[in-house]
Amino acid sequence: MRVTYFAEHAWVGAAVESGVVIEVADGRVTTVRKGVAAPPPGAVVLRGLTVPGLANAHSHAFHRALRGTAQGRSGTFWTWREIMYGVASRLDPEGYLTLARAVYAEMALAGITCVGEFHYLHHAPGGMPYADPNAMGEVLIEAAAQAGIRITLLDTCYLSSGFGAAPNEHQLRFSDGDAESWAARASTLKGREHARVGAAIHSVRAVPASQLATITRWAGDRDAPLHIHLSEQTAENEACLEAYGCTPTRLLEDHGVLGPRTSAVHATHLTDEDVRMLGESSTTVCMCPTTERDLADGIGSAAALAHAGSPLSLGSDSHAVIDLFEEARAVELNERLRIRRRGHWTAAQLLRAATEDGHASLGWNEAGRLEPGALADFTTIALDSVRTAGPPPGLGAEIAIFAASAADVRHVVVGGRTIVRDGIHQLVENVPAALADAIAQACRG
Repeated sequence: MRVTYFAEHAWVGAAVESGVVIEVADGRVTTVRKGVAAPPPGAVVLRGLTVPGLANAHSHAFHRALRGTAQGRSGTFWTWREIMYGVASRLDPEGYLTLARAVYAEMALAGITCVGEFHYLHHAPGGMPYADPNAMGEVLIEAAAQAGIRITLLDTCYLSSGFGAAPNEHQLRFSDGDAESWAARASTLKGREHARVGAAIHSVRAVPASQLATITRWAGDRDAPLHIHLSEQTAENEACLEAYGCTPTRLLEDHGVLGPRTSAVHATHLTDEDVRMLGESSTTVCMCPTTERDLADGIGSAAALAHAGSPLSLGSDSHAVIDLFEEARAVELNERLRIRRRGHWTAAQLLRAATEDGHASLGWNEAGRLEPGALADFTTIALDSVRTAGPPPGLGAEIAIFAASAADVRHVVVGGRTIVRDGIHQLVENVPAALADAIAQACRG
């Protein structure tokens, strides 16, 4: 299928250009022409600023059911986790398909064209495998297809409730018993045109050190991305020091987990030596500021990590908010609060984190750019809303990062196919109602 798009303005390379023709064939960009005065005959016109599709590098789809019910309560990450377990205990494959499809449709409406799903809800309550051991993962892949976006299913190994302790009653659904059994199950997952399969280590508290190599080897043999929650809580760091005599980052370094295909999620509480190891290994760090502040996790050392050599990606994680523009600006604004100085990243650098570097962390290196040969995935932001009106279009990157919200997304194209047009999802009817119905079902059980 061949389609010609005319972008009123587009972020091409590291600059905003006007009058950009984007020609697409078989799901990829074939031509990008700048400075075109008027739309060619038959072109689909994209009014506003068109940028590469956004990559949500860290998602737990079922957490979306907690929005509004968990934010007003006091406590910590650990008390929030008990509420999360309650939702997890009630989901089955049919209900998860319905919920995830609506969540991924919400992501599409927010300009997200690819999601990294950190998936550990594998088995039935009590830990009994479904007839298809990957039933829950397969419905996530199908949900992304029905919502029209790409997915990297980061199948997660989760074996322990904490540094060798047996899984608790809620975590039995997450565990395969040992890493070899996890690898055997995960090996039967198959990618699709819109889907790729990667691996995840839930955390150093949930996978014994002796079994880290099995997961790392599995990902390496497939050249697949490998993600891990890292040092999200000081309690995890303290327990790791007691169990192994080192920080979680040092443990991962000693067991060969860090590297360019690896993404460390959160990385909130790090020593200077941890920062050095992550940077020197070119491990990506995925920041999720809206979740990190919602759960009172703390503010990570994003600037120090970037200076040390770690690429940056972004995720909406628990989906307290699904808005990668908010995630991107929060990285900069949190750093301003932390050290009381402005200007740590340019808007272009943060936009790259939300696009190209996010896709790379999910194993989609051919996405996240508007150039010939790239996947034809792009998002158009309105420049005439109450948030974005005023500045000249040449400041489009600054408008997107420091002013726009998910509500300003007008059009979304994935693989050359329009998924969102004029703010309306073309595949999932009435996304708010779909979310409400799916969440009511999930919370009822």
